[in-house]
Amino acid sequence: MELMVVIAILAILLTVGLPTYRDITNSYRLSAEANGLLGDLMYAREEALKEGQFVTVCVSSNGTTCSGAATWQNGWIIYSNPANNNAPVVGSVLRVQAAFTGSVPDTFVPNSGISEVTYNREGFATTAAGFPNTLFTLHDQTAKKLYTRCLWLTPIGLASIQTNLNNFSGMLCQ
Repeated sequence: MELMVVIAILAILLTVGLPTYRDITNSYRLSAEANGLLGDLMYAREEALKEGQFVTVCVSSNGTTCSGAATWQNGWIIYSNPANNNAPVVGSVLRVQAAFTGSVPDTFVPNSGISEVTYNREGFATTAAGFPNTLFTLHDQTAKKLYTRCLWLTPIGLASIQTNLNNFSGMLCQ
């Protein structure tokens, strides 16, 4: 009888706890992915200020060249770019971020379709299309708004992470 009660209690706890655990791990994973890009953008800005030259962050699926696509979930590289070229030269790559993993990877797409961000020696951010405020939206495979994370990048080079709960940029995180 006691064993049946313990099994019933365990079944109830698993029924309630397992979906919650999945939601929490999903939310943490998305936060980590968004914070990865945030950290790399701030690293690139810091390097540009420190070295007094251009530093570029671009989408890269192979870790050595820029792909030109606006699909940041495929990975990115940071490279020192003193001549402000569209491609890294051999030995200039400072950091590599691999593609997001999973059976159905998350999507990380900017609202302006940019595939690279370049910081100048003053720390200001620029792109090939000039630089309006850019919002990178990160969705998981379910595209639930609860899990959505947004990275807001300003022309002065500052970036911040937002959710639907703390939308302080004035741009809609969805």
